Amino acid sequence: MPSGAVAIVDIGSNSIKVLVATRGLDGRILPLKTRTLDTRISAGIAGRNPRLSEDGMARGVEAVKTLVCDAAVYGPDQIVLVATSAVRGAENGDEFRGRVQAATGHDIRVLTGDEEANLIGRGLTADPELRDLRDFYVFDLGGGSLECLVFRGRRIEQGLSLKLGCVRLMEQFVSDPSAPFTCEASAAIAEHARTTLAGSGFAFSLPATAVAVGTGGTVTTVRAILGAREGKTFEQTNPNVTVAQLRELLASVGALSLADRREVRGLPAARADVFPTALATLIAVAGHGGITMYRNSVYNLRYGVADELLA
Repeated sequence: MPSGAVAIVDIGSNSIKVLVATRGLDGRILPLKTRTLDTRISAGIAGRNPRLSEDGMARGVEAVKTLVCDAAVYGPDQIVLVATSAVRGAENGDEFRGRVQAATGHDIRVLTGDEEANLIGRGLTADPELRDLRDFYVFDLGGGSLECLVFRGRRIEQGLSLKLGCVRLMEQFVSDPSAPFTCEASAAIAEHARTTLAGSGFAFSLPATAVAVGTGGTVTTVRAILGAREGKTFEQTNPNVTVAQLRELLASVGALSLADRREVRGLPAARADVFPTALATLIAVAGHGGITMYRNSVYNLRYGVADELLA
């Protein structure tokens, strides 16, 4: 077993993930174990006084317990739990932290929006597939927030956390997630995303040829769906996802009922309700910034925390 391993449990709004990693002799982050559990602890996040539901907290605690046990098999030097938008913004976030502490013996580090954005950026610079990029954008879409970053010379020039997470927007703009996704919902989400971006001060300041990196479950799911259509594994799929492909998926998958969406190969059943909203959000961001393609990376927040711990 490699020595010096660390484990990170990332408690997100829509899913909870674990990464066990060590640093290789060449300095790269080497993943030893990854796993994702869809838990949706953030239900109700769009309310005026957001609170984690009893069911959501129960699902979250069980998922964290499971992933901590997964990590413990590797004997990591540290197991670190981090939480993002859902816990950060919930009135009863401290109660959830207490339950996790009692169940696992580990406290949760609740990241600020700035910390989240910077750690996502740090993780991306550890991705060997992105080593050729110098100036680029990053958009990490989660359930509660959208992290937006500008990299210049592989250093973060600007980073913002915006309340444009797909669970949040679904609760705001989709009246019936079990029905086909409507043009009205798509237009409302697009307008809200554009208005939020325009008022945020986020600068699309790089050349028109700059790459936009897309992280988070949505772009990864798009790759999985496209791969399933062609009989490819995820590793065999093209990491470059065009906005045209996002539009085609929104038209085809969004036209289905929730029950039928759950049958789409490559689309996790637990994400089927929120998937059209997520696609509409990424399309709106792309339209606002003149982006034609996202390059997908799985080196996001967990890898940034790992890089920090292994520094």
